[in-house]
Amino acid sequence: MLDIGLLVRVHVDALIVAQNHMGVCDAIRRIAPVGKLAAMSAPHLPKVAGIDPEVPVSTQTPAPLTEVPGPPGAFIQDRLAGWVSDLTTLHELTERLAGTSTLDTALDELLQAGAALVGARRGLLVLEPANGAGPRATRGLGLTHAELGHIETVPRAATDLGRVLDGLPDTADGIAAPDLLGMQDLDPRHREVATRLGYAASYALPLASEAAGRLGAALWLYDEPAEPAQKQRHLAGLYARYATEHLARLIELERARADVAAVAEELLPRRLPRIPGVQLAARHRTGPRGGGDWYDALPLPDRTLGLAVGSVGGSGPSAMAAMGRLRASLRAYAVMEGEDPVAVLSDLELLLRLTEPARTATALFAYCEPAARKVVLAGAGHTPPLILGDRRCEYVETTLSAPLGMLACWEAPSVEFSPAPGETVLLYTDGLLRRTGDAMDRAFARLHSAAASVPKAGRHDPAAVADHVLRTMLPNGLDRSDSTEDVVILAAHFD
Repeated sequence: MLDIGLLVRVHVDALIVAQNHMGVCDAIRRIAPVGKLAAMSAPHLPKVAGIDPEVPVSTQTPAPLTEVPGPPGAFIQDRLAGWVSDLTTLHELTERLAGTSTLDTALDELLQAGAALVGARRGLLVLEPANGAGPRATRGLGLTHAELGHIETVPRAATDLGRVLDGLPDTADGIAAPDLLGMQDLDPRHREVATRLGYAASYALPLASEAAGRLGAALWLYDEPAEPAQKQRHLAGLYARYATEHLARLIELERARADVAAVAEELLPRRLPRIPGVQLAARHRTGPRGGGDWYDALPLPDRTLGLAVGSVGGSGPSAMAAMGRLRASLRAYAVMEGEDPVAVLSDLELLLRLTEPARTATALFAYCEPAARKVVLAGAGHTPPLILGDRRCEYVETTLSAPLGMLACWEAPSVEFSPAPGETVLLYTDGLLRRTGDAMDRAFARLHSAAASVPKAGRHDPAAVADHVLRTMLPNGLDRSDSTEDVVILAAHFD
């Protein structure tokens, strides 16, 4: 990783040294002839951590010492000041990039920082790992989706971006096209798109490093004929190499999250059963490390239905494996004695106590008779269901119970209630409450308010109810990087 902060400190120390020796340089200048002075004071600065001292600095940099009378220390001071300014900017940009935790935000930050470094206003980035592993994406800066679509119609071989993506030998340091419309051999389609979108020059840079390989390329667009100066290209290259390493880490993280989500989905029902008199909908969102929240719905004899939600303590592969075992065990007990939810959870409690004594879990099992609109449920340390209808929105009153693995007599109290026609019973896990970041009492009140605000037209659709609750409870997204909680909602609408 490029330690920009260290480079800044090195150049600052050098700047201080130069300032301390200005008096000596003045004395030498007073006693030495001008010609000898030029030979004595001509700078021979070494390269520092990849920064070429011959790279031009800002336009305010003074001319060579022999052409501008003045103390020789001023030249060194200005040169070092330019380096420090450039390195400080690079340090700030890499710090901002390092603060991104998702691939999308990192790509956006890369585009914006690169545009600032090369002096462009618009650009696009294509993520296309050369090894074929990982996500592919196209992001734009200052370009609409329609404009990105126009650019994608240009033949790949006719663009500098395509050459960089294909890894051609002469593209390692980027390709500048300072006057696209003035090029005689420009592809006609490329000329048409450039004219329509109003860009006249471009600069393409590969996103590649030794360790990560080639991940893609970025292209920045200029409104007028232009190209980045050598110093700008140098800084952009340093930034792009660091960004490539950061993107490679995020790609691995995204791939791991996708694998976790795929495994979690495989451990849950592939489809929900169809039982006359009731409609079902479920929503499941896995945390970044994978958690132990689960749901189930299984048909039982005599057109009855078993509904279950639960949560295993912890996160990661261990919690997911325990969740799969717990769900499979509950299904077996429900088939044998589903009409007695207390017996189902008592058997599950005994199994957990004997086979995994160090683990705790919460669970809720409901035995439903849709024809009679009768529900009998038992819970072990789980959050109470919520009933939503045209005339009421309230929590089901259940007796407080300890989680599985902590019950004293292997029994969880039960409760019976009757949903009215057109009402929806909402089962959920506590991840829905915890992801809000509120205290639990406020989170419960927030859930009640979310359910009560479901539009009347959508109250007879359990999927619409679940989606509305999710959007209202978690308006900033369901995949917050600072939350490890799973989210489960199981909605049952009674006709």
